[in-house]
Amino acid sequence: MRHQQIFVNLPIKDLERTRRFYSALGYAFNPQFSNDQAVAMIISDDIYAMLLVEPFFQTFTPKAIADAHQTTEVLTCLSCESRAQVDDLIAKAKAAGGTIPREPQDMGFMYSQAYADPDGHIWELMHMDLSQFPGA
Repeated sequence: MRHQQIFVNLPIKDLERTRRFYSALGYAFNPQFSNDQAVAMIISDDIYAMLLVEPFFQTFTPKAIADAHQTTEVLTCLSCESRAQVDDLIAKAKAAGGTIPREPQDMGFMYSQAYADPDGHIWELMHMDLSQFPGA
């Protein structure tokens, strides 16, 4: 199988608010794919979030755009290098105006928390230590 990348496309209401929020979490943007209708957030070498203002997002689908404050359209989970990195990113998200939709979950081998961005999109962050997996 050839090398693949993932592009998560999410509708947003306010481009500058979104850019400020994710910049506060330490993310960078690819200016080549960013303009006044979208920002391309770099998550890793192979993962990007295309944050598209709602009218532009609507051009890609005939369906109604979900209000992520009222419904769950997707849960995007990103792995972290450590529990401390999970906690650090959650603290940054909260300080930048994000909300925390649930309590942390600690399963021993996996630790996770989540934040919702200003548009209500939920991002889960988790650290997994498979050496602690039951039966490992």
